[in-house]
Amino acid sequence: MTLDTLLSLATALGVGLLIGTERSWSSRDNRDEELAGIRTFGLSGLFGGLAALMAGEYGVAAWIALFLALALLVVAGYVVESRYSADHGMTTEVALLLTFLLGSLAIAESRLLAASVAIVVALLLNLKARLHSALNRLSEAELGGALKLLFISVVLLPALPDQGFGPWQAFNPYTTWWMVVLIAGIGFAAYVAIRLFGTRHGLLVTALLGGIVSSTAMTITLARLDAKKLRPALAAGLLATSALMFPRVLLEVGVVNRGLLPALLAPMLTAGLIYAAGALFYYLRAAQRPENPAEPPLKNPFELGPALRFAGLLVVILFLVEAGQRLLGDTGVYLVSLLSGLTDVDAITLSLSSSAHTDLSQSVAVRGIFLAALSNSLVKAGLILAIGGRALATLTLPFMLGGLLAGLIVLWVV
Repeated sequence: MTLDTLLSLATALGVGLLIGTERSWSSRDNRDEELAGIRTFGLSGLFGGLAALMAGEYGVAAWIALFLALALLVVAGYVVESRYSADHGMTTEVALLLTFLLGSLAIAESRLLAASVAIVVALLLNLKARLHSALNRLSEAELGGALKLLFISVVLLPALPDQGFGPWQAFNPYTTWWMVVLIAGIGFAAYVAIRLFGTRHGLLVTALLGGIVSSTAMTITLARLDAKKLRPALAAGLLATSALMFPRVLLEVGVVNRGLLPALLAPMLTAGLIYAAGALFYYLRAAQRPENPAEPPLKNPFELGPALRFAGLLVVILFLVEAGQRLLGDTGVYLVSLLSGLTDVDAITLSLSSSAHTDLSQSVAVRGIFLAALSNSLVKAGLILAIGGRALATLTLPFMLGGLLAGLIVLWVV
């Protein structure tokens, strides 16, 4: 027997001992009801390793027979235990069979892979209480949102063709849906962050995290909360949630077309920093007076309907960008950017970033993206004035307009 084989057998034994340690520790208060402890798991891992060695000598039928023998023992133990115990869970039994498989894997394939999987298994078993607690706090909408996100990313995305269709080959189903997954993923991650942090961190943190999902929607929500005592805190939240649009656009551009970042970085950061300075100013001002601001209601940010509407909008903008460029040149792209920014800045950002890979000039794409951000910011400024009133607009608009003007100057000068 070679040294390599001995090391593989030692790994198979170690895999079993690791998982067995966790199982024994978890059932330390009920030793009498323990189906399998550290020794049983250690032997199961070693048994799997020896079974893999025998398969090399006598064929795969020998390994199958040994695995079935262990499975019958596990089933018999489960039946006996379930008769005398109210616990009908099968976690330990499944872990025991998995230990056998990992022991075989250590011999047949990779010691490192077997050890890594064993660590993951032990960690997963140890997280039982936390996983159950998180599951109990999970709402139906949150579970549905997570499943929908997995469906559009894992099931639908790989099935879509990665090629151009329609006039000018402007519509690529795979690229379009990948961008939808990107937006939905960012939004759902923000929602999870809100749930983890809770609302105790105040209005500003809620505005920051909600702004990642949709700064326009958060602007409307915050503007509706206008009250004299809340205005400094609301102004801080409005400026903070609007400021997040600029790094979000940079993130999307960086993922889709990193070559546009150098030209966009300075104007976007200039505008965003002025917004952030205003948010900090009003946040410190609000901290000087004791308040108990009302928190905006949080909703599940992922729904299949909005995602499909975003996909439709994205396809239309892709065609408009291509048509505007071919029929009107650069002026057409700028016009589409301004119009698209009235409702959504993400779609035009992703469209222009993608088009800049092919026949669209990078400088035109950069200016179009900033014009969309400018248009979207002006819409939010109008919403603050229309919904929140003149008093709230007086606090926020100077920073917003100043940031946009400074960013525009940097864009054309640099």
